[in-house]
Amino acid sequence: GEFEAGISKNGQTREHALLAFTLGVKQLIVGVNKMDSTEPPYSEPRFEEIKKEVSSYIKKIGYNPAAVAFVPISGWHGDNMLEPSTKMPWFKGWLVERKEGKAEGKCLIEALDAILPPARPTDKPLRLPLQDVYKIGGICTVPVGRVETGVLKPGTIVVFAPANITTEVKSVEMHHEALQEAVPGDNVGFNVKNVS
Repeated sequence: GEFEAGISKNGQTREHALLAFTLGVKQLIVGVNKMDSTEPPYSEPRFEEIKKEVSSYIKKIGYNPAAVAFVPISGWHGDNMLEPSTKMPWFKGWLVERKEGKAEGKCLIEALDAILPPARPTDKPLRLPLQDVYKIGGICTVPVGRVETGVLKPGTIVVFAPANITTEVKSVEMHHEALQEAVPGDNVGFNVKNVS
């Protein structure tokens, strides 16, 4: 079926799991969809088979399956999406065990709510890879990028690598609104003094 295609050697499920891990995604939820289309519908053995196979694969990549919520769902019918489904009485719920503590629930929304927000590395030195540089009105220079670590605020002295140009930040904006400070995760533009 579709699951076999997704988990096969060049399947999309494998590719997405590997990409997620490679890009630093630490937490995972596995929604086993289309449970209404199994043979017979809402089959526990089919769910367990998929859970076992996916667990084995994500473990090889580097994830801990005990820290991953596996939820049998039907997106089409809404089963186990927002509230427990009566069509899968065999499903007693998901449980994740991680160093920050345990979490458990019955449906997908609870698994999403149990995802821990990532720590923002504001205590580290400022790192902001540039995506673009705009010249506005031929006078001011506005570099644009995403703050990865540290904090950027007006008055900060920054060094642009590899050119080794040092200058002061005049202002910081996100979505055309001035910011007092930008933290990791913020996509910002900032005005700098005397840099062409």
